[in-house]
Amino acid sequence: MPLFRRRRDEIDDEYDEDVDGESGELTEGDEAGEDGAPVRTPTPPPRGPWDSSDAPDAGEVNRLDLGTLQVPVPEGCEIRVEVQEDHTVIAATLVQGNSALQIHAFAAPKTEGIWPDVRDEIVESLRASGGSAEPAEGPFGTELRARIPAEVPGQGVQLQPARFVGVDGPRWFLRGLFTGPAATDPMQAGALESAFRGVVVFRGGDAMAPRDLLPLRLPKEALSAMTDQQMAAQLAAQLQADDEAAAERSKPTLDMLERGPEITETR
Repeated sequence: MPLFRRRRDEIDDEYDEDVDGESGELTEGDEAGEDGAPVRTPTPPPRGPWDSSDAPDAGEVNRLDLGTLQVPVPEGCEIRVEVQEDHTVIAATLVQGNSALQIHAFAAPKTEGIWPDVRDEIVESLRASGGSAEPAEGPFGTELRARIPAEVPGQGVQLQPARFVGVDGPRWFLRGLFTGPAATDPMQAGALESAFRGVVVFRGGDAMAPRDLLPLRLPKEALSAMTDQQMAAQLAAQLQADDEAAAERSKPTLDMLERGPEITETR
């Protein structure tokens, strides 16, 4: 599986057009037919998530602008942004019914992807905490089918199904975590998978260490609807609620699973 996609303008809708129009010489990946003429090998169209340099036209896709990420919000879904104590937005979570998709974006090296190493670390951390994870092939390539220890009210710690997916892009890495029915039922995962595939990453030119979180920003819609005083009050209340909830349950052993306070927008 190639690490990076070719630019969209280099690939047509269905076929590889890398055949010399004058000489008719074969290019890599083509074969000669019975008459010696080049036979074009069908090439699947490029699929997201997308880098901002090769993203298709938005068309009718409704994306929420979080700065580094533009996230599609399917009809019937709500989106929550997760905020650290310094008010930095670190993740976006799409919620559809009882299913959720948490999205994190990280800086990555120029020349290689980090998903294989991240998968190994997730497996090791989950096993150490009493969970489990096994690699499997999914719609985004190799993913992890996992069971995560989680506090269930009145039942103590229970293993909950989850799916980790990852996509390496040019100097960025996007990680998705599916929970709820979408973790085990492809039919219920469809809308969230489509949204993940439609994410556009605006990496920018800033130098960042690999694995550093790409900073997000609160959506303009939320900012325009809140005064500074309202925003500070809401964030303070969310931080307090998160601290109280954390005190009542054991801390997750996998750092990438920690969730902060959230601001919710419904589309």
